[in-house]
Amino acid sequence: MSYHQTTLTLPAYARGIHIITPKVEEAISQLLPHSAKVGLVHLFLLHTSASLAINENADPDVRLDTEDWLNKIAPEEQPEYRHTLEGSDDLPAHFKSMMFGVSLTIPLVDGGLGLGMWQGIYLCEHRNLQEYGGQRKLVITVNT
Repeated sequence: MSYHQTTLTLPAYARGIHIITPKVEEAISQLLPHSAKVGLVHLFLLHTSASLAINENADPDVRLDTEDWLNKIAPEEQPEYRHTLEGSDDLPAHFKSMMFGVSLTIPLVDGGLGLGMWQGIYLCEHRNLQEYGGQRKLVITVNT
């Protein structure tokens, strides 16, 4: 077995849910030897106010509805929140990150991501302000 690893710096995204599958696929293609066909891809996001998920990659309404649902579960401007130094979106962003998580494991199948036809990798950006969200770093580790 061998391990390959890189850190992908993602651009700053506005608050919402964004498909990053092509960026991950590109990073993996540059990381792996062409002979690598089978293994595991592990993604780990180095942040506490964003998250990763796998879901629908075709209809953008899924991403919009998910963002709306998250905002109902973890609303801003709650007087009982203590952690508000970086703004009213900060603690809800941490809650959302804990719900979805910051890591994914995906099979490497025939040298590529073993995702289903309608699956895409989401970066869920939970912050309003790019000064606090900004670029996100994603550690990609492939075991072949």
